[in-house]
Amino acid sequence: MKVTKVLLAEDDSNLGMLLKNYLSVKNYETKLLVNGVLALEEFSREEYDLCILDIMMPEMDGLTLATEIRKINPQVPVIFLTAKGQKEDILEGFRTGADDYITKPFSMEELLYRIKAILKRTSGTAVTKKENSYQIGNYTFDALKQTLSNEKDNIKLTTKESELLELLCRHRNEILERNYALKSIWIDDNYFNARSMDVYITRLRKYLKKDPSVKILNVHGRGYKLLC
Repeated sequence: MKVTKVLLAEDDSNLGMLLKNYLSVKNYETKLLVNGVLALEEFSREEYDLCILDIMMPEMDGLTLATEIRKINPQVPVIFLTAKGQKEDILEGFRTGADDYITKPFSMEELLYRIKAILKRTSGTAVTKKENSYQIGNYTFDALKQTLSNEKDNIKLTTKESELLELLCRHRNEILERNYALKSIWIDDNYFNARSMDVYITRLRKYLKKDPSVKILNVHGRGYKLLC
């Protein structure tokens, strides 16, 4: 059985060791780094299945770290640890491609639930049971490889971008209900996850804008519709 490797970046040594020991007991191989610079160096050397990043860290904050990590591996899931009142940081975190966040103080059980939910979504086992390739105007979307390409461009999508685009494709020319998409991909339809989905919709529109025949419409009070 494959052991899940977790990169944990947390400058609070007490909390960091507590999280590391708890995750290790739950069979997650966890590496603790005390600042963003060391965490980025570690991620550059080793492959990890999940990153848990504190937003407020010395030398390199969690938002910058997540951006750099995404340059190395756009698909690795990222969870942010945030303090109360960091609303703008949370939204910025979703813009960097974060998969989830958890606000301090939190229970270990809640963190474990979020980890399991994210790994279940991003494992790729469900994708193989679906149609792998979709034609969107002059773009080809490969859901398995998480790529969007045409004659000139080949865009590597993050896991969240790929999951959302696949839902839109499966409901093309129909309304994709907002709550259904949130619960399918983000598990929870709370305010921050809803704002996160808006960010991803904006990204997908940007990727597809070179083909004027493709549109992602807002359907007021309902959700989105992919027209192509």
